[in-house]
Amino acid sequence: METCFKAFDKDEDGFLNQSEFSALCRALFRNECGKPYPVEPAMLTKIFQVFDTNKDNVIDKDEFRFCWQRWIKQVVRPVTALLIVDVQNDFISGSLAICNCPAQHRGEEVIPPINKMLEEVKFDTVVYTLDWHPSDHVSFIDNVTKRTLHETNEIKAEDAQVYDVIVFDVHNNGHAMEQKMWPRHCVQDTWGSQLHQDLKLHEDPILIYKGTDPDVDSYSAFWDNNKMNHTALDELLKKRGITDVFVCGLAYDVCVAATANHSIEAGYRTMLIDDASRGVCSDNISNAKEQVLNTHGMVINSSQVKSLASGRDRPPVLGYKLALELATELATKPVQPGAQKMV
Repeated sequence: METCFKAFDKDEDGFLNQSEFSALCRALFRNECGKPYPVEPAMLTKIFQVFDTNKDNVIDKDEFRFCWQRWIKQVVRPVTALLIVDVQNDFISGSLAICNCPAQHRGEEVIPPINKMLEEVKFDTVVYTLDWHPSDHVSFIDNVTKRTLHETNEIKAEDAQVYDVIVFDVHNNGHAMEQKMWPRHCVQDTWGSQLHQDLKLHEDPILIYKGTDPDVDSYSAFWDNNKMNHTALDELLKKRGITDVFVCGLAYDVCVAATANHSIEAGYRTMLIDDASRGVCSDNISNAKEQVLNTHGMVINSSQVKSLASGRDRPPVLGYKLALELATELATKPVQPGAQKMV
């Protein structure tokens, strides 16, 4: 830490001013070939302000200590998780095969790039998520008559079709719950709910089962669609010190997108792997990508994953995302100067 500080303290005054700190950031944000990324001045200013905790327009050694421990080290040495979302038989060749959906994607096309990443990239954690529905699940079109419709619902149960959005009053308490209707799929312990046989299984995987409550759907691997109940995923990732999450699988604009968005919300630096994901509707896939990009995530190709996961490729947007998360943390629990040792 001392060596890094001295290297960028050009005027040797014991502080880093904004120009000196910006030079550090430009040295930090480089691609795998060592070429610096262009960094917007507004981004550099915001990052500087995050670590200038006493707002005196310089970063002293105590402030830099926090910057080093919680930001620089994580940018250079990320702790990674690959989230493989719902690569299950029903979404590939079963009752909800996405090849029959409007985008006409072929779900099996995600398997080769996923397998290649598992073979070539040393992820710290690998997670497989599975839609795991009970037979009376609210999302199944053949169950549409089994629950009370909300007074705002505009489609009669007997007229409902696949992809229609029905408004239920599931608990008969007047609370409206929108639900897109799907064919029966991924019923617990059936062939359709199994991971595809060609998908490589990691030697030490985490399995996350979602959509297990009959009365609410769960696109995301983190939360149900009403955001009332969460899975164990966030707790497991935080226990393992995960900083960076790579998301791929099926379906791009449904469960993959929801998982990526909740990953970003939970504070992880999140990358959506484009060529290892396939979806339902082209317009919704475009919207999913835009949402990730607008919230400081990235949309990448699987060929980029190895260099990103190893910390050799360090794009500014990921550093900026981490700085914003630290800013939120500092706003609620200010760092104590001198609380961490110099290393």
